Amino acid sequence: MEYKISELVHKTKIPKSTILYYIKEGLLPEAKKIKSNVHRYSDEHIERIHYITYMKKHFGSSNEHLKDILQNQNSSFSTSSSMITPLMNTLSAIPSETEHYSKEAFIKRFNVDRALLEALLKDEILIPLGEDDFTQKEASIMQLVTYFKEVGIEYDILKLYVFHAKALSMLEHQMQTQLCDLRNDENFSTLWKIVFETLFNAKTYIFNRQTYKTFFQTLKNEIVT
Repeated sequence: MEYKISELVHKTKIPKSTILYYIKEGLLPEAKKIKSNVHRYSDEHIERIHYITYMKKHFGSSNEHLKDILQNQNSSFSTSSSMITPLMNTLSAIPSETEHYSKEAFIKRFNVDRALLEALLKDEILIPLGEDDFTQKEASIMQLVTYFKEVGIEYDILKLYVFHAKALSMLEHQMQTQLCDLRNDENFSTLWKIVFETLFNAKTYIFNRQTYKTFFQTLKNEIVT
């Protein structure tokens, strides 16, 4: 559908000045120009505005961060197939200002053991953004593995994390697929919020609370004994 700017303001509860600012900053696509001083907006504008508002409110995302997420959005933001696209940069957990290194530059910059690096890549404990795209994130995981080795134990727990993470990712993919099958113009905003809240809030809450519960029970048992 096409909307006047007044209709866009009504549907999104975002002021006209803010919408025009988002367009100027590249967060929203340009409006369709019908004639001089007559512009029309689309469902994509509505979905992007909802997404921007949600990210700012719940995650404190900056305009620069959001622009980085949305700049390569080539297909309609509202299509089922692109439902997960706006989350990809967030899932990578790598800020836009992070330095990136080629594999060789990474090895040199962080004094990495090449054999260990290859082993961690093979075990999928390290999953860089690309075959030749490494960041501080990979370096921090390698440092953790080094700590394991320093105390003389294997990093088997990380391998188990990978095993369970793969199983969990399949469940999350199934959830996303089911939601996409239900998608229509009325419920789309709610559906991607379900995906987002599950991936970034519920998952962290459930996992951390279960860890807390186990540790707390262990502490209680030690006190009793």
